[in-house]
Amino acid sequence: MGHPLGSADRGRRDAEGRTRRGAGGSAAPGRSRRAGGGVPAYGGARWFIRLLPPLIIAGGIAFDLATPAPYTASPMLAAAPLVAAPFFSLLTTLLTGITAVLASVGLYLGNDDVTRAPAVAETLTVFTVSGLALFINRVVRRSGERLASARVIAENAQKAVLPTPPERIGGLWCAARYEAAQADAFVGGDLFAVQDTPYGVRLVVGDVRGKGMEAVEAVAVVIGAFREAAEQERSLEDVAQRLERALTREGTRREGLDAFEGFTTAVLAEIPRADGNGAFDGFVRVVNRGHPPPLVLHGDGRVEPVEPGRPALPLGMGDLASWPDRAEARPYPPGTTLLFYTDGLSEARNAAGAFYDPVARLAGRIFPGPEELLDALVDDVRLHTGGGATDDMALLALSRPEEGRRERRRTMQVLHRDGHHP
Repeated sequence: MGHPLGSADRGRRDAEGRTRRGAGGSAAPGRSRRAGGGVPAYGGARWFIRLLPPLIIAGGIAFDLATPAPYTASPMLAAAPLVAAPFFSLLTTLLTGITAVLASVGLYLGNDDVTRAPAVAETLTVFTVSGLALFINRVVRRSGERLASARVIAENAQKAVLPTPPERIGGLWCAARYEAAQADAFVGGDLFAVQDTPYGVRLVVGDVRGKGMEAVEAVAVVIGAFREAAEQERSLEDVAQRLERALTREGTRREGLDAFEGFTTAVLAEIPRADGNGAFDGFVRVVNRGHPPPLVLHGDGRVEPVEPGRPALPLGMGDLASWPDRAEARPYPPGTTLLFYTDGLSEARNAAGAFYDPVARLAGRIFPGPEELLDALVDDVRLHTGGGATDDMALLALSRPEEGRRERRRTMQVLHRDGHHP
């Protein structure tokens, strides 16, 4: 039996051009594209939906011709434009309604009773329902336009709050992902930021308590404070204290429960340089404030969690207890990858209720770089949960290249015009 991550890793390496959602990504792969302000394009609809309105009309005509006069096809004819309204364009819905009305009139003309009261009433019903279908189509279209606009705004907000980190930062390879548990959601209470500073590469990964806009506001506060403090403070402990004070100020502006129970679990890290030529010291400093421990992935497949020597309360809870932060140093040799994550990863459950264990799932695996690591990890979590994650998940990976190793290059498969490999 292969390793749990084997199939996901192999499949990911074979797939080029995959849509990425991490840190500024857009719609998830497989999600339907919309045209015309939210109404799916006619050619993009599934074949059975595309054929449904004409089949309903044809079935109604066949039913009317095969049954005695008291039985009428008007309910089926009226249903055809209603079916078309939410799925097709305004023109297609209009043509479907016209066809249904003409079919109703034609059936009664064939029976020579077009002027009778029941025939007039049923034809008028089909006409009225067709007009209602046009109204429904317009409502769906406008709602789709608003949804598309909101989606663009959400994407831009995510890029502003959680900007995509560069692939190369301070001599390290970097990759990040943000996987939202809620469909069509882009940003929530999870956060990450990485920055090259005069003191080395510094980063923060955290999880704000709560959901909604208040959590997003807290994310913006933490990241903004980190960006400033990472450049100014000489020690990682002082950076943590700056974040603590920023969240304390934010808490005074909140109302209700959040004013007393707002907090953020976070882990801060620093990869310092040994001298001014950009070389690293060979270790990483970590300050953990109630967050899941980051993992060190060695080049031989070993995985070690960076457990804090002394548990600490999350950020924003300084009123309950106060003690000095202490950064703990761990070896970070060339060829090693640091993986930071939120509890959306470690608390992801399968159908039996078992938590996802990143240490066990990653042990023994070797990845070419941080992108491949996060790709395989995201796929494996989806496999573990069956695609039913209940919490957002933020991932950040930093790899220190081995000395003398050539620069990573991204390549694209070359295809002939017929779509086959050369």
